[in-house]
Amino acid sequence: MADGSYHHGNLRAALLERAEQVLVASGADGLSLRALARDLGVSHAAPARHFRDRRALLDALAVNGFTRLNERLRAAAAAPGPVPARLDGLGRAYVGFAVAHAPLLELMFTVKHSDDSSEELRALGHRSLEIAAELIAEGQRQGAVRADDPGRLAQVAFSALHGLATLAVASLLEGTSLSEATDLTLDVLLRGLAATPR
Repeated sequence: MADGSYHHGNLRAALLERAEQVLVASGADGLSLRALARDLGVSHAAPARHFRDRRALLDALAVNGFTRLNERLRAAAAAPGPVPARLDGLGRAYVGFAVAHAPLLELMFTVKHSDDSSEELRALGHRSLEIAAELIAEGQRQGAVRADDPGRLAQVAFSALHGLATLAVASLLEGTSLSEATDLTLDVLLRGLAATPR
């Protein structure tokens, strides 16, 4: 495919799509702009129009990942129904993304926590937690969620869900299906978040 076969902006999207495929197959160490250009059939200089270097590519992959994750979390938080049901949906959205995109999620957190991460990336990473905290705060106002700092409650909940996803990806659930483990984890979390014992 010649450079001209990509309309403006399409090459950037194609590079990110191919980069995520390579990330899954070979890990972050397998990523290079020159190899991506070869895979897409464009000149080795073409990716430089969109990414100044490999680090810029990794940042863009992480930004894209957090953007997609946050869209899923926002949709779950904004769904109709009572807050506990929406928290359940949000938890399932996170676990689903984390398991389906494990190499990308690992890259997202690695790049976000690097010393020179961009402000945009840090903001997007924090936004995931903020979406959950805002929903928890809504539940507190309605008397459905226990009193405590919403951000802290959201962080603890994400820790449990991320741990579950990590065990699932590593095939360490010891015979328990991901579906069963997700149901149980969310049941325990929602009981713990409830304003009064159910």
